[in-house]
Amino acid sequence: MRVLALLDGTLADPEAPLMRADDLSVTRGDGIFETILVVARDAREMGPHLDRLERSGALLDIPTPPRAVWERAAQAVIDAWPWETDREMALKLVCSRGVDGGDGTPTGFAMGSPVGPDTLRKRRDGLVAVTLDRGFAPDLKERAPWLLLSAKTLSYAVNMAALREAERRGADEVIFTATDGSVLEGPTSAVVLARGKTLITPPPSTGILPGTTQGALFRAAEKAGWETKVEPFDQAELRTADGVWMTSSVRLVTPVHTLDGTPIKADPELHRELTGLYESLY
Repeated sequence: MRVLALLDGTLADPEAPLMRADDLSVTRGDGIFETILVVARDAREMGPHLDRLERSGALLDIPTPPRAVWERAAQAVIDAWPWETDREMALKLVCSRGVDGGDGTPTGFAMGSPVGPDTLRKRRDGLVAVTLDRGFAPDLKERAPWLLLSAKTLSYAVNMAALREAERRGADEVIFTATDGSVLEGPTSAVVLARGKTLITPPPSTGILPGTTQGALFRAAEKAGWETKVEPFDQAELRTADGVWMTSSVRLVTPVHTLDGTPIKADPELHRELTGLYESLY
């Protein structure tokens, strides 16, 4: 089941061809996207997602359509989704630079898809993760902004290759590290660890995406009296923390229970507390 809407709000056949063969998203991966969880018609963190879409567009010099255009397309998908049978939907907003040699008009659409069984399994059972070297230093974003390290682009070939490598190693997920051994992010998620009543996540200045679900979790935790920090930490701290989670819009707040083949601390009560804090926002 999929629902596809164009930027003017009209629905289209998700099984029919949509992109031109010379669209730059097809030939070069030159575009941006966001994925938003919608639960019972409520699009979670829509504002932060649209903020990040605009920020990614600015980094790529893509003239992204106005926010109201995206909201219209998203609402068309939400209105057409079969909520009576599917309570959750993954809503993807996609914007490419447009056709090669065209007038610069971007191509965009919104598409809703079901939340798959593998995602639900990971939410329920937690994650086996491996650390993989991302191959850049934590200050590379500042030294080489043209590499677009903090933009959410369509160029996800490296991210998907990393997940296939994790699968070859018998794992579900990857935690990328910088050349100095510090923690960055997952291919499609942010990394959060707990030390006592403090939650910590790496800073976007290292070239990672600012996480929308991580941000929501931190807001909820702060209201409940937790301390939150955005600061660098070494991968060794993953093994000594009171808990490690991968946060993403659709997989939500998912605990890591095994890292590089070794069990790490994963307290079910602490996980239930953090999940409850996150859900309390909605």
